[in-house]
Amino acid sequence: GCAPPAPAARPVGGRGDRPPDYLATIGRVERARPSVVFISTRAEVQNPWTRNVFSVPRGTGSGFIWDEAGHVVTNFHVIADASGATVRLADGRDYAADLVGASPPHDLAVLRIRVGFEAPPPVPVGTSGNLRVGQKVFAICNPFGLDWSLTTGIVSALDRSLPGDSGVTIEHLIQTDAAINPGNSGGPLLDSAGRLI
Repeated sequence: GCAPPAPAARPVGGRGDRPPDYLATIGRVERARPSVVFISTRAEVQNPWTRNVFSVPRGTGSGFIWDEAGHVVTNFHVIADASGATVRLADGRDYAADLVGASPPHDLAVLRIRVGFEAPPPVPVGTSGNLRVGQKVFAICNPFGLDWSLTTGIVSALDRSLPGDSGVTIEHLIQTDAAINPGNSGGPLLDSAGRLI
């Protein structure tokens, strides 16, 4: 038997038309990326036999630069019960972070790093007051301190409540169907203009 002839090569087509705001939206989200940080926490433990206290890794999460003074916003559960935290910037620099304030009922915490020079830009701030169900949103995070994660979705509900870890109900939440993966907690949720909502 003879093998059938190979099919003729077909040209590969382009991706086709993109929505008019496609590249603009990607650019806005990419501009927010340098402001997204990786947070690693540690806990102090005591050896029951020697009574020596030492620091061990506790957990990780994401956060974002709030202002030029080095304030970093994250979720409270990212830093809860930690004895210390380190913030890794987009360029790989690591800084010890001080806890400035926390609101467990809102699952929010504010850390501060002392960058000194070449501070990353803060995330542009938008508003959540005029959000509408169905509006497109982007969750940008730095889950492992090496690269970023971007997921997209819509605002699927507003003014939701969720029971927190400590038994306190967290009120007035924005519900999204954008995937939030392990290590993404604390990263910003952005509107299509790349602003924090």
